[in-house]
Amino acid sequence: MEATSSPTRTNSNNTAFSLISRGWKEVRDSADADLQLMRARANSFKNLANSFDREIENFFNSTSIASFSVPTPLKSSTSPKEIDFVKKLQPKISEIRRVYSAPEISKKVLEKWGPRAKSGIDLSAIKNAIVAEGEAEERGGLVGFDRRRKVGFREFWGEGKEEGGGQFGEWEPIRVLKRRLKELEKKSEFGEIFGGFKNSEFVEKLKSSLKAIRKEPQESKEVQPLDVTELLAYLVRQSEPFLDQIGVRKDVCDKIVGGLCRKHKKQFLLPSLSSGKSTLLDENANDELDLRIASVLQSTGHCYDGGFWTDRSKHHPSDGKRHVAIVTTASLPWMTGTAVNPLFRAAYLAKSERQNVTLLVPWLCKSEQELVYPNNLTFTSPEEQENYIRNWLEERVGFKADFKISFYPGKFSKERRSIIPAGDTSQFVPSKDADIAILEEPEHLNWYHHGKRWTDKFNHVVGVVHTNYLEYIKREKNGALQAFLVKHINNLVTRAYCHKVLRLSAATQDLPKSVICNVHGVNPKFLKIGEKVAAERELGQQAFSKGAYFLGKMVWAKGYKELIDLLAKHKNELDGFKLDVFGNGEDANEVQNTVKRLDLNLNFLKGRDHADDSLHGYKVFINPSISDVLCTATAEALAMGKFVVCADHPSNEYFRSFPNCLTYKTSEDFVARVKEALANEPQPLTPEQRYNLSWEAATQRFMQYSELDKILDSENDVVNLSKSNGKSISKAVSMPNLSEMVDGGLAFAHYCLTGNEFLRLCTGAIPGTRDYDKQHCKDLHLLPPQVENPIYGW
Repeated sequence: MEATSSPTRTNSNNTAFSLISRGWKEVRDSADADLQLMRARANSFKNLANSFDREIENFFNSTSIASFSVPTPLKSSTSPKEIDFVKKLQPKISEIRRVYSAPEISKKVLEKWGPRAKSGIDLSAIKNAIVAEGEAEERGGLVGFDRRRKVGFREFWGEGKEEGGGQFGEWEPIRVLKRRLKELEKKSEFGEIFGGFKNSEFVEKLKSSLKAIRKEPQESKEVQPLDVTELLAYLVRQSEPFLDQIGVRKDVCDKIVGGLCRKHKKQFLLPSLSSGKSTLLDENANDELDLRIASVLQSTGHCYDGGFWTDRSKHHPSDGKRHVAIVTTASLPWMTGTAVNPLFRAAYLAKSERQNVTLLVPWLCKSEQELVYPNNLTFTSPEEQENYIRNWLEERVGFKADFKISFYPGKFSKERRSIIPAGDTSQFVPSKDADIAILEEPEHLNWYHHGKRWTDKFNHVVGVVHTNYLEYIKREKNGALQAFLVKHINNLVTRAYCHKVLRLSAATQDLPKSVICNVHGVNPKFLKIGEKVAAERELGQQAFSKGAYFLGKMVWAKGYKELIDLLAKHKNELDGFKLDVFGNGEDANEVQNTVKRLDLNLNFLKGRDHADDSLHGYKVFINPSISDVLCTATAEALAMGKFVVCADHPSNEYFRSFPNCLTYKTSEDFVARVKEALANEPQPLTPEQRYNLSWEAATQRFMQYSELDKILDSENDVVNLSKSNGKSISKAVSMPNLSEMVDGGLAFAHYCLTGNEFLRLCTGAIPGTRDYDKQHCKDLHLLPPQVENPIYGW
């Protein structure tokens, strides 16, 4: 037992000694850390004193050299006293420096300063005096000498106020500086010196020195509330959509806003956040008014969360990529512009991999496919048609396009020769992907749209106008009246359902929120054909062995009427001229019979793809159509290096910059242009011209004019109106807007009208298109509309 207990006592003793050793080591380390901290604070104080001494010495050196920068007439009377004043201060400063630079200062600081003590240097009085002086300068006018003496130096020295300069009161250099300057103030010549004080180098150096020692805090400026004139100007500007409907143009509204700003320009001074200066609203009144309203909203802390018509439950990308849904009104194998161009747009947008892309195309039941698709081509399932579309695309673009293809129910209208959506098209884009929508032909998609508002479901909606519907409607019976109604319906639906509208040319209707830009390119296959033709010509080979041709769907509105009129009128001048015509269509028999009756030299051939080998040898493409918005066939012919003879019309404005595009204004010009093209060889395209025709360039233009590039790059839905020196005023996109309220009201009214079957039929809708039918449910695997949209969910 004793042998066992002896090792146990030994272990206990060792444990006790180790605990005592660790405790003493921790105490010693803590004491060393405290001493190091105290030394660091003493050194910091010493460095601060030396820094201030250098500032004071520089300050007096500058004053002695510049003699207070007094104007020449005053130098003779003030210079001796200035020098005497400086000489009296310099010995005292040297003494102060010697005292505070001594090694004993560290011990004194360690004895008197606690861990939380603060230095007693208080330069706020000097700073406040200089700030007051500067504000007096900005207000303009010279302040009298008496007022300067009474206000400036009394407040400068802080007389009559308690000293709150820290634990030790005022610092010694500050007291000396005050006493010496007060002595100088009492001199008889001080008034003359002070007259040049304001603009002297002395004051400028003093200001810069003080700013270097102590940073001036930012002072909040009070933002004045909006006055009646500003509210009236903003009301006029936000009422532009309504005023446009009653005939008041946008430029007139801008003049009214500018007039209101100029009339009361003194009340329209906007404080500039960057320089403290004021800006008048004489120019750029709209931008300045936006900035003014944004500043008021920011100062009040107001945040607008949406209005009566607005749904704020929108998509917020969680995977780091945005989602783009392209919705169009036609699909392959129907070779029409609204089937081909959106397909290329989806492919090239997806190629950048900056965003996920979905192409939404109409699905027709098999009985209607036979009426629309060429060569009796039909599909039994959406998957089969999707495979056809992808194979056709990959053969032409040369790369695998990674985007999704979805289908929505549609019905073909024989009278309108177009596909009308059935049901709510927006419901076929999942809510998780409802971020950015591109509506190809937005007016067509929304004529009878009865469903969720696009701008409520999507963060950004862009419409691309393909068709000049007014030009087609005017050719029908009672065309003028129908065109009048369709014009206003188009205005309503584009305003209510789009944030931005792109018009391919000025040939389209002038719609709200629209800009003109060609955002279409040509199939890369046509550019390769053009490069091949240019190479053959360089080798001295004959590239074109045939004359002129015309290609287009054989309906009167596609330029056949204009073509026949021109050839019939100048039949003698164009004697021997032969034209091959390629096309199929509803008016084929009528067109051919008219040509036979007039005995015109036209050779009709079956319609085919413009890239077909049989068309490569033609040198001249003739297109007299004035109903097109932007003729795709014209762009394709230019890309292949051919001559193009077309009308001098807004639809051909984009092509005028190409040397091979020959335009005519009169029928006589048409004859001259045809003869010129047949007698000469077209010029080869430059690399820049080829790029401008490509889909890469078209996609770049689309990103720019649709503002999609800004949206994809931005993470916050905020528009910065003014930025400078790190300060900014921002206006939220959801700021209260009268135009949004009007658009929401129009959308709600349109929703109510399109929900009534009788009104739909009166305006030309296909019966039963408010909801999709049973065949659509079967083909697309959809729930019946009664289950998907129950009546109580209206």
